[in-house]
Amino acid sequence: MLRETLEMNIKRIIDFLIYSKNFLIRKNPIKSISNSITEGLKDFLTMKKKLKMAQYRLNYHRHQLQKMEQLIAENNEHNFLKGKNLNETR
Repeated sequence: MLRETLEMNIKRIIDFLIYSKNFLIRKNPIKSISNSITEGLKDFLTMKKKLKMAQYRLNYHRHQLQKMEQLIAENNEHNFLKGKNLNETR
């Protein structure tokens, strides 16, 4: 009776170790942790460059918007949109 219980517990422990080993082979947490650390470092080191690119895009789109607003104001008949050129058509 005691021997059977002991054998069954040892078998369960061995099965658990086999499942654990297969899980570690399949998921490989050490490799995933190293990959995430590497990606984090890359993001951290390229943050300044990404910020400059975002600022450039923002300034470019702001400039395009100002050009569009200026064209709309020039071609609009309402005087309050023209700013300095209030009486240009008179």
